[in-house]
Amino acid sequence: VQLVESGGGLVQPGGSLRLSCAASGFTFSLSHMSWVRRAPGKGLELVSSISGPTGSRTYYADSVRGRFTISRDNAKNTLYLQMNSLKTEDTAVYYCATGFRTTPATLRGQGTQVTVST
Repeated sequence: VQLVESGGGLVQPGGSLRLSCAASGFTFSLSHMSWVRRAPGKGLELVSSISGPTGSRTYYADSVRGRFTISRDNAKNTLYLQMNSLKTEDTAVYYCATGFRTTPATLRGQGTQVTVST
């Protein structure tokens, strides 16, 4: 299993970012997928999940519901997280993982840093 996250950066409050996760080494199209994050000094938090293969089911943490949108492109083996109306409390390293509404025991990727600050 290989997961490579990208798309993070520095953004002002109220701004937007789109994260991507390129997957390989497993059958992405059949896999449930999730985004998790780790804020400074805090534990791992489940942000959002999407079911495989069609993405017919999604889950969002209360803290991001209505602002973040998870999606997938099975043809490109890529998972996305569109993040709008970003808040300072969204600052964290974001990781993608397999599974639905579960926090992974092991993180496969290096993560992508999202910093929301003035």
